[in-house]
Amino acid sequence: MTAHSFSTPNELQELLGERLKRLRLNRNLDQRSTAEKAGVSEKALRNLESGRGSTVETLLRVLKALDHLQGLDMLAPEISVNPLDLLRKPKARIRATPRARWVSKPLNEG
Repeated sequence: MTAHSFSTPNELQELLGERLKRLRLNRNLDQRSTAEKAGVSEKALRNLESGRGSTVETLLRVLKALDHLQGLDMLAPEISVNPLDLLRKPKARIRATPRARWVSKPLNEG
């Protein structure tokens, strides 16, 4: 289990907001320019960064504005093989080879 397994949704929103704010600050961007680039209001960005709730669209727009869409791959990675599908597939039948039949010859035959 991860350290966040027991966090409430509100705590997780706050954590996500803090990380987005740090990402923005590490890129030397202020809220106004980031909000303009993302096409969202400053209030929407402040709400997102403070963990007070936001929309998925605002999150995606801000991630795109911060040039950090690879964060989506970490959030929801592409799954190549579904383990449940492996269980559902019937196993290929392997044909059994016929057993060798031993025919005993009578001892008096040559």
